[in-house]
Amino acid sequence: MINSQYTRIDSATVSRCAKIPASILADVSGRRGALDGRIRALAPDMRLGGAAFTVEVRPGDNLMIHAALVLAQPGDILVIDGKNDTAHALMGELMCAHAAAAGIGGVVIDGAVRDVDTLRKGGIPVFACTFNPNGPTRTQGGRIGHPISVGGVSVAPGDLVVGDDDGIVVIPRQDAAGLLDAAEEKIRSEQRRMQDIAEGRLVYGWLEGALKSAGALPANASLQSLISQFQANRLG
Repeated sequence: MINSQYTRIDSATVSRCAKIPASILADVSGRRGALDGRIRALAPDMRLGGAAFTVEVRPGDNLMIHAALVLAQPGDILVIDGKNDTAHALMGELMCAHAAAAGIGGVVIDGAVRDVDTLRKGGIPVFACTFNPNGPTRTQGGRIGHPISVGGVSVAPGDLVVGDDDGIVVIPRQDAAGLLDAAEEKIRSEQRRMQDIAEGRLVYGWLEGALKSAGALPANASLQSLISQFQANRLG
């Protein structure tokens, strides 16, 4: 089943979100949407950002990925539900070269790839579970342009996909634009925190309240007094 009737996230939002680390986007989206850590970049510094072009295949079969290579639009990210099957590589050097030539923005596979040395040096970012020299079959049908599950996360066609050294995060298309301001403010907040650390201001303003809320610090105590006690014990 192939569905072409879906809405991609707009290019302006992609451009803005793609500059934000995956970890920041995961935080501001409620710490949801990050794919399982088994799906990781083949090489350091690989980064991708774009609209999800969803593909579901039968385990060990890549017929629908071949179809996706000629149907996806430039900038799309192939997001492939390979059923976490690691006994066969679903893509390798030739298919990734095709993807790069077609202007596809990256590949995310819940499955295995091969020709890893070449892919690590290639012109397209690839995120996968593992490697396997076994080739796939290409005889079984599947689905394109439908919601899928990849790395434990539901991915709809057209959703925002961002990946970097920390992994992959998926943001629902309708939520992405609204998270941008929060993500950019979090970046500024972390920059201020780094400045505080550099200048020796090491006590978080929120920490005392959080410790009291968790029952780890009595309501009538202060964090500063606790710090003083530890310092006294160390000196003693």
